[in-house]
Amino acid sequence: MKFGPVQVKTAEGAILAHSARLPGRVVKKGTPLTAEDVAAFEAAGISTITALRLDARDVNEDKAAAEIAAVLGGAHIRIADAFTGRANLFTEVEGLLTYDCAALDRLNLVDEAVTVATLAPYEPVEPGQMIATVKIIPFAVPRTVLDAALAVASSGKPLLAVAPFAAKKIGLILTRLPGMKEGILDKTVDTAQARVEAYGSTITHVERTAHDADDVVAAIRRTQASGVDIVLIFGASAVVDRNDVLPAAVVQAGGAVHHFGMPVDPGNLLFIGELDNKPVVGMPGCARSPKLNGFDWVLWRLLADLAVTKRDIMLMGSGGLLVEIAERGLPRAPKPKKAKKTEAAAQGPRIAALILAAGASSRMGSNKLIEDIAGMPMVARVAQSVAASKATPITIVTGNQPEKVKAAVNGIAASFVHNPNFAQGLATSLKAGIAALPKDIDGVVICLGDMPLISERTLDKLIAAFNPLEGRAIVVPMHDGKRGNPVLWGTQYLAEMQSLGGDQGARKLLDAYADDIVEVAIDDESVLFDVDTPDKLAEVKTRF
Repeated sequence: MKFGPVQVKTAEGAILAHSARLPGRVVKKGTPLTAEDVAAFEAAGISTITALRLDARDVNEDKAAAEIAAVLGGAHIRIADAFTGRANLFTEVEGLLTYDCAALDRLNLVDEAVTVATLAPYEPVEPGQMIATVKIIPFAVPRTVLDAALAVASSGKPLLAVAPFAAKKIGLILTRLPGMKEGILDKTVDTAQARVEAYGSTITHVERTAHDADDVVAAIRRTQASGVDIVLIFGASAVVDRNDVLPAAVVQAGGAVHHFGMPVDPGNLLFIGELDNKPVVGMPGCARSPKLNGFDWVLWRLLADLAVTKRDIMLMGSGGLLVEIAERGLPRAPKPKKAKKTEAAAQGPRIAALILAAGASSRMGSNKLIEDIAGMPMVARVAQSVAASKATPITIVTGNQPEKVKAAVNGIAASFVHNPNFAQGLATSLKAGIAALPKDIDGVVICLGDMPLISERTLDKLIAAFNPLEGRAIVVPMHDGKRGNPVLWGTQYLAEMQSLGGDQGARKLLDAYADDIVEVAIDDESVLFDVDTPDKLAEVKTRF
């Protein structure tokens, strides 16, 4: 790869290193320059630009990122299409992210051009959450560098995997001392139940017994006989030695204690063992609180069917200081199911979908949106693709024959807003839809109800390209050198859209914010094909 100043007159085919604003247009960085681009630079009086040319053995950034991501992703991981040298990996299930930290380090040490960032190991993740990203720093890498990275990434099993949480039956034993209030035990049961239910398991058997070894042994045996998968023991008094009441009772019951103590604070006084090949955990006193502690780190692994060895616990000291300190903000506490999903969703942008389905179809002679296309109304085909994509929630703007449009999309999870002024132009429908969008979204993909060839893959490709922090706040599909629809807009532009008028939609804002646009190549013409005439309607029917 050759990088540096290039004479504009010889720049055709080179890749532009930095975005350039020219009269009436912006040429984005990373653009392979065409003869038209060269002419535009010359017309602007620019004779030299910074660009690069690839050698025969160089591999394009997207291809390189995609190749590495393909060998990294193991069980229950989905890989998004690479874009601008980045390939993101997402979990398809709720579970724990697992990987070999040393192997990840070896991969990142191959070359400065190749980077892989992940969430922390053994972190709980939700379906759809981003867990890792592969980023190629320059526009291309030498094949030798890519091959070296692939050799590290593909040695043995895939580096990244997600261990799904399994529905476990949990037995809970609580000991009491004379004078201890039952309310304390009640709260402990509630906290423990909330902990395990957050990950799909439940406490099916509870024993309350005296803090005495013989009584605890009997409680352990009754609990085991109930058919639980995991036994948790919470003592009225902290365990201070391997021979203390609770660990001694596990051994007396025929089990074993594999390890006592852990380098996590709070959570130091935990012990773990087994009985009849089922895990037994002595819970530390801090587990009475819902705040994050070392017990959670052990519990998560057990609920995901991951073994927890003596060595595993002894290596938990890195990051194991969980105790509240002044420098830390809110407590790091496990969340209930609903809140946990909200937290996970926040890991990536939330993109809503707005389907404009209000038009009068004046050139058609009838409402084209409810025309049958191979057994399904046209607008329903659009809504079906949107519902299958990662865009959520869906808002549909109606106008002409609203009840028929609603009936056409029956079965699609969507909210509706009616535009009584639809005959005054597209902008009225756009403004009505924007006003109805939820406030907690990061962007919206604006779809037209008369574009039935749009697929969920195209929509997901646009969503994957959205990243305002990297200057990609407006995502526009491209085919054969032409811009199409739908367009994804960051929420920062929605207020300005409310001032639009007529039938032009938001297109004029593209010129005003050219620096914020990223163009995404789409292989098929679906992004250019809208049904606006009877001939187009007849043509689209033949395609299905």
